[in-house]
Amino acid sequence: MKALLCLDFENDIVHPDGKVSGKGYAAYQAEHGTLAIVRKVQDQFRAAGLPVIHVRVGFSPGYAQQPKGSPLMGQAHKFGAFDLSNWGGAFIDEVAPQGEELVITKHRVGSFYGTALDLTLKTMGVDEVFLAGVATDMVVESTAREAHDRDFAVRVIADCCIAANVEDQQRSLTNMKKIASIVTSGQWDSVE
Repeated sequence: MKALLCLDFENDIVHPDGKVSGKGYAAYQAEHGTLAIVRKVQDQFRAAGLPVIHVRVGFSPGYAQQPKGSPLMGQAHKFGAFDLSNWGGAFIDEVAPQGEELVITKHRVGSFYGTALDLTLKTMGVDEVFLAGVATDMVVESTAREAHDRDFAVRVIADCCIAANVEDQQRSLTNMKKIASIVTSGQWDSVE
């Protein structure tokens, strides 16, 4: 069974007022209209009766789970980024979970590390994952590699991914071609 994994579409990352969106993510989204494309694919998965699963990164208000030595997340507590108790840690409205769609919370880059994602997917009978997310070269690539090594068929929906810039996007998609199929939003339902 297929499932759509929507990765880190949070206000702090994608919304223009987000704490880290100034790294290029909000601008990339604005230029490419990625959120509208993601929403269309979400709705197609929903209409087909296929799971749409949302993954978010963040920490409790005291930042107990934060890797303070990380070059990527080690400073988050200093400016209040990825606080799961406030607006920044919430999913951006355009592609937020609907109804009882599953939400997985993680505290590191990859979606499988320290979460129940693998168990959940296997319990649901999912053997093929389609990835959409931000940033392409971080959570998407990390999750693609881990999903591949856990024997899932991995499909990355290129126009449903956001990077800081086009160069990062292309480099990451090229890297993932070795472990995943790179598709577009118009192709996901025709992939064998």
